[in-house]
Amino acid sequence: MFIEEPSQQQLTPLPEEHVEPPAPRPSEGIQPPAQSLWLTAWRDVGLGFGVWGVSVVLLLVGPVVFALPYIIYRIAKFGPPTPEALSTDKTLVFLSVLAILPVHLLTFVLLWVVITYGGRRPFWPNIDFGWPKNLSPMVTTLASVLVATLLFLLAIGITSLYGERKTDLDFMIESSIYTRLTVAFAAAATAPLVEELIYRGLLYRVLEKAGGMAVAIPIVSLLFAGIHVLQYRNNKAVILVITLLSFTLTIVRAVTGKVLPAFIIHFVFNGIQSVLIVLGGFIDKDIFK
Repeated sequence: MFIEEPSQQQLTPLPEEHVEPPAPRPSEGIQPPAQSLWLTAWRDVGLGFGVWGVSVVLLLVGPVVFALPYIIYRIAKFGPPTPEALSTDKTLVFLSVLAILPVHLLTFVLLWVVITYGGRRPFWPNIDFGWPKNLSPMVTTLASVLVATLLFLLAIGITSLYGERKTDLDFMIESSIYTRLTVAFAAAATAPLVEELIYRGLLYRVLEKAGGMAVAIPIVSLLFAGIHVLQYRNNKAVILVITLLSFTLTIVRAVTGKVLPAFIIHFVFNGIQSVLIVLGGFIDKDIFK
């Protein structure tokens, strides 16, 4: 009787035997300690507030720089003007409003450079500008338009109830038809995008990562409302409306996780207002004088 020799084939190791683990993928590396993540989050908060601060400075200084050639020309021709003369100069008012467009463009470029690391990563995904995952684009759009319309109707009710004192913006709009059209264009075409990218995009993103929704929502909302206080300081009802709009936009951003729904609400809200501004220019014939 013959006994077969054992096979020389290499056996597969049993589960309990030691097997060399596969090399980890780059994404599966060791996670940084919690303290490092915390420091990184608050470093990003500092960067976010830095960008926000630059955007505010551009809004304050940009119109002056843009209108400076005209101011120099006016002084050379008519002598030093009084504050009253400057505030009623229709050309100066128009140039100051027109300056908002290049200011918004510069702000967008600054945001793009910061978010993309100078073009090394995509812009829109890294600022959360997209459709919510749990809602279809159609439902998101319809819901956003509805919210914007209801907010605008509520704004009309609040301003009617508490009076309609004219603000600095009202005086600028009434100065000339050119200023009126420029305000309407900026309010609908550039302001909603740039403001949402700064406040609900960059600022909310870094604050939410550092301190959560409870920190991000009130800070972002009050900052957005606060930057408009100077413009609407003569009318407390309008300030209340802006604050309500700001909290609504920020809460929508927090709930959906995306900036796009807040942008649509902002765009529709400002768009309705812009249409009324333009129509008002054709009704008020004195504005052409």
